[in-house]
Amino acid sequence: MDFNIGQKIKTLRKQRKLTLQDVATETGFSPALISQIENNNVSPPIATLSKIARFFDIKMSHFFEEGEETNRYEIVRRGERRIVSRVISKDGTSHGYTYETLSYRKRNKKMEPFVLTVTERAQEETLYNHEGEEFLLILKGNAEIILNDERFSLEEGDAVYFDSTVKHRLLAKDGETVQVLAVVTR
Repeated sequence: MDFNIGQKIKTLRKQRKLTLQDVATETGFSPALISQIENNNVSPPIATLSKIARFFDIKMSHFFEEGEETNRYEIVRRGERRIVSRVISKDGTSHGYTYETLSYRKRNKKMEPFVLTVTERAQEETLYNHEGEEFLLILKGNAEIILNDERFSLEEGDAVYFDSTVKHRLLAKDGETVQVLAVVTR
């Protein structure tokens, strides 16, 4: 399922009569990157979406919603999960991970649950940070997480909870596939 995140960002920008440069200046991203995201040429990492959502003063769930129905609960069956993005870096290389949303109908959520699958060890180790908090539970495989300048090994069943303003990055240890339950708050 394509959530058309780029179009939603473009619509928000145009509704507020902002230029690409306005959004870039306030978010810290380049106008070229904002344009690539709006045109769905680049799938932004969750950290990037979080900063854009904060700038527009909306919940990150806005990017993953469909339809107009408001529910107080939601059940998503295994076969109904939706791939949110296969994250690609600014230079066009794969970051080696995919997000599947575990909630896409419920509106006004305070958290975003995902299954994150890391299929390869990224060549670069760019660290990300954004507002909110994160909880990660290693479901399968072994991972390495970088929190600021510290590195920690995580095995199946291990969990980490951290303030998302801490610069961070999750990597597959030894290039093996890692599957993670990730819960991100705004």
